[in-house]
Amino acid sequence: MITMTYLLNLSVTFVVKMFLALLYLDLLFTRSTFANTYEPGFSGPIENVTAPLAREAVLACAVHNLSSYKVAWLRVDTQTILTIHTHVISRSRRVGVTHTDHRVWFLHIRELRETDRGWYMCQINTDPMKSQLGYLDIVVPPDILDRGTSMDQTVREGASVSLTCVATGSPHPQITWRREHSQPITISDGVQVSSYEGPVLNISRVVRAHAGAYLCIASNGIPPTVSKRIMLTVEFPPSIIIRNQLVGAPLGSDLVLECEVEAYPKPVSYWSRDSGEIVPVGGSIEPLKITGSYRSILRLPLKRLTSSDYGTYKCISKNALGDTEGTIKLYPIPPPALENKNAIQKLNIMVEKSSDITPYGTQDFRLQDYNRGASKQLYRRLLFPLFIIIIKLTF
Repeated sequence: MITMTYLLNLSVTFVVKMFLALLYLDLLFTRSTFANTYEPGFSGPIENVTAPLAREAVLACAVHNLSSYKVAWLRVDTQTILTIHTHVISRSRRVGVTHTDHRVWFLHIRELRETDRGWYMCQINTDPMKSQLGYLDIVVPPDILDRGTSMDQTVREGASVSLTCVATGSPHPQITWRREHSQPITISDGVQVSSYEGPVLNISRVVRAHAGAYLCIASNGIPPTVSKRIMLTVEFPPSIIIRNQLVGAPLGSDLVLECEVEAYPKPVSYWSRDSGEIVPVGGSIEPLKITGSYRSILRLPLKRLTSSDYGTYKCISKNALGDTEGTIKLYPIPPPALENKNAIQKLNIMVEKSSDITPYGTQDFRLQDYNRGASKQLYRRLLFPLFIIIIKLTF
């Protein structure tokens, strides 16, 4: 009997202990579930932000169940605390913090600098600490640096030259070369292109056609696009072009001799006779410069030709790199036969007219009588009185 009572008491004690153990485990589980349900945390990741230089950037950190816990913002690479809760810890006046009902915390960085680029941490002071990261990228418009970028260049014809353009920006800028007035760029092997990509433009065997303004253009998708103008000057000795080397004209006529000169630096150009005598020219006979080129035209007007004006004329041009000359031979031709000896003739030297062979060589000329109309009018005036005289004689 005693044994049965003892076994019954033992069973009751075991059951009670098991019940108490299960109750304790349930309490622990309930507390854990409650803690996990109401413990603070992040509602979503921090979105990376891209902002232009000198503007404002805002990073957002969304949290829940913050309760009495605090949110802090830190700069990762320097381990600098920027803000804690609503207080700004950073000494920079550019840093600020705001929130929306303690659920979204915003880090403000104004007047952005390139040094602000990097990772930022949003942190909740739980134990252990909870945190997440967001990246701030700063975009910078392109800028062409004077240091390392070519200045205006002057080279001799036949030499080689390299034009360099150095630019900064974020993203790194792309360099494009163009010429002013949409002129083509001649690169290696005589290939012509409208534009050239790359920081260095190499030109081998420079000729005078390469001379002019080149534009270095830097762009990276962030406005504004910038450019720099680099002037390439090509030096070469004078060369002379004479369209008509033999010119015929009658006594008393007017004409103008011309020669075209190409040279740089600017040459000294003048006319002389075959005897070496320099032909004086007035202020209005200065070489005519052709805009946008190294070419100029030297003109020598001759009025009311006399026999002493016939002969050889030399167009001479000199600069620091050399000198050259071209010759024009002026010879007489007989005046054309005119019905009206008082008519006025004008001599025009025609460049594109077929040449005629003379005892003095090949020459181009054309005579135009601008008073043919006047001669016809005079004939009509004389015809009427003659008609009256004939009628009177008849009757």
